[in-house]
Amino acid sequence: MNLTQHFLIAMPNMADPHFAKTLTFICEHNDQGALGVVVNRPLDMDLQALLEQVSIRQDSDTLKGVPIHFGGPVQVDRGFVLHSPVGEWQSTLAVSSEIGLTTSKDILQAVARGEGPGKILVTLGYAGWAPGQLEHELAQNAWLTVPAKPELIFDLPAEERLSAAMQDRKSTRLNSSHMSE
Repeated sequence: MNLTQHFLIAMPNMADPHFAKTLTFICEHNDQGALGVVVNRPLDMDLQALLEQVSIRQDSDTLKGVPIHFGGPVQVDRGFVLHSPVGEWQSTLAVSSEIGLTTSKDILQAVARGEGPGKILVTLGYAGWAPGQLEHELAQNAWLTVPAKPELIFDLPAEERLSAAMQDRKSTRLNSSHMSE
């Protein structure tokens, strides 16, 4: 099972407060574990404030109001930029041919200059699972999974992403049940 490029939809009985009512995008899943970012939990901070905190100068106020998200409980003091297109940055995990996850400061500097990727979602922290841990949580029915659509992450407001992914899951299940008949 490889859940890279899938969403994890937290089940209503999710006990962990970090993940209750969350939609998590899995960036990497292999025999070493899994890494993802929560994409529907904006923080009370915007990109302009974050750039000021890390001493990146901006030429305009265009980044005011661009939300920063809680990406997960691991390394919450560190920024993670989910973006499209992938581009060439100092430290990027290519999730797919369209989406990258970058942790280097050069991407934020480019965004501040208006030269960054066309679509970005910035998080503080990420979600990580040890080898076998995510599979165990899936077996315990902690999560539903659905193939991820980048437009849910980049084009919808945060509060609509979870329900949109749930709709995708319903339609995916309906289509696959019709195909098996």
